[in-house]
Amino acid sequence: MCSIMGICGAVQDWAAFQKGFDRTLSRGPDESRVLEVGGGVLAFHRLAIMGLTEAGMQPFQLGKSAVVCNGEIYGFEKLRMELERKGYTFQSGSDCEVLLPLYREYSTAMFSMLDAEFALILYDGEREEFVAARDPIGIRPLYYGYDEKGTILFASEPKNLVGLCGKILPFPPGCYYQGGQFHRFRDLSHVTAVCRDDEDTACQKIHQKLVAGVEKRLVSDAKVGFLLSGGLDSSLVCAIAARKSKTPIRTFAIGMEGDAIDLKYARQVADFIGSHHTEVFMTPKEVIDSLEEVILLLGTYDITTIRASMGMYLVCKYIHQHTDIRVLLTGEISDELFGYKYTDFAPSPEAFQKESEKRVRELHMYDVLRADRCISVNSLEARVPFGDLDFAEYVMSLDPALKMNTTGKGKYLLRRAFAEGNYLPESILWREKAAFSDAVGHSMVDYLKEYAEAQYTDEQFAEGCKKYHHTQPFTKESLLYRDLFEKHYPGQGEMIADFWMPNKDWEGCDVNDPSARVLSNYGDSGK
Repeated sequence: MCSIMGICGAVQDWAAFQKGFDRTLSRGPDESRVLEVGGGVLAFHRLAIMGLTEAGMQPFQLGKSAVVCNGEIYGFEKLRMELERKGYTFQSGSDCEVLLPLYREYSTAMFSMLDAEFALILYDGEREEFVAARDPIGIRPLYYGYDEKGTILFASEPKNLVGLCGKILPFPPGCYYQGGQFHRFRDLSHVTAVCRDDEDTACQKIHQKLVAGVEKRLVSDAKVGFLLSGGLDSSLVCAIAARKSKTPIRTFAIGMEGDAIDLKYARQVADFIGSHHTEVFMTPKEVIDSLEEVILLLGTYDITTIRASMGMYLVCKYIHQHTDIRVLLTGEISDELFGYKYTDFAPSPEAFQKESEKRVRELHMYDVLRADRCISVNSLEARVPFGDLDFAEYVMSLDPALKMNTTGKGKYLLRRAFAEGNYLPESILWREKAAFSDAVGHSMVDYLKEYAEAQYTDEQFAEGCKKYHHTQPFTKESLLYRDLFEKHYPGQGEMIADFWMPNKDWEGCDVNDPSARVLSNYGDSGK
């Protein structure tokens, strides 16, 4: 990961700006640079992944224009060759160096051309204006706010903007900002035409597109590793990568001492694909001691996100401290496309699709946010194959009747797509999903709940909830998380739309806890 920041006008307080920018130094610990341009500022903390030499340092400049980008531009080599034919020259192996030439050639139309995970801030020296943009899923973070003079500021994380802006909000995915307005260039959640491929064709394309999504994310000048929970999604990513790699891949799994559900399954997958596997154990004390730190790094009070971040943060901390890996592939975004345990209760294909669209629109506030922060705070980069634009767009467009759970096995299409070829053991490929926050150990969530219960009396809980009007807490656990959030992000609760919860309008989903284990269909998932 890298960290970017831009002030699109005069800097009011340089010391405050530098303090805010340095709050995300862990995203880019290799080198930092601040460029005054266009009456404003572009700033960059670098984590070198592609083009590791000094020539790959940002901001990049072309004539009067400049850009900072936190991103990976897939297939940039082809773009660079095309631009070289137009007379452009390049000084580094960095994928992001193609951005300014592309912008000069295509202006804002370039954003819809990119196969990329990106967030960028660009100064257009010809038009003397700032432009910002973010990828269609929001895999790379970007936030904005206005200072007391009305100048817009952009930054990788909200913590950069605390104290510099009033209200801080997430930059909408799939949009660019220009001339004081946000413009949408791509909306993955909106399906314009339903794809009527039959099941055989759909599974074949799912297979091909996911393999391609993993393969392109293996390209890196820095070392690559893999998070392996033992669940279907991360196991498939690792299995595909193992086939594409000339040497054994490195996989990492974490669990609570004593009752980690998934460690044994992760080990089975690792043995099957021949990976160099590491198991990391966490203790109840580590979980409680890390809670406030995790909420600070996440910038959220959402229950599901925080629970699922505890193990992810600690395993990434281990990787940072004990290895020289810099890139991690993960299994996020599969659930939003193929379904959760609770979407088994969807009353119709149309309802299933509507729910999927909602989850994709909001991904940047939940699972994608979790993966980005837990990984980047440990000076690592996240890559998410299920978020590949071609793959995600195809699965979203499929007839939702094909994605409904009519077989008794969730994510049937994905499982069947890899049923041939001996990618995974049958016991893993067809195993029911366990929620990640549960799979690292049922006791972890129980420890968090017990800790929260001890922080408030019933009277304190009732009064504490009244302090908040947007997304009001409804359990002592949710109140604790909100109080800790407000300590570091005072008055910024609207950054999160709502608590991640099953759809309460559906029969069987009106529950008071986001964990799948409270649902009647959880069954053997947690075993």
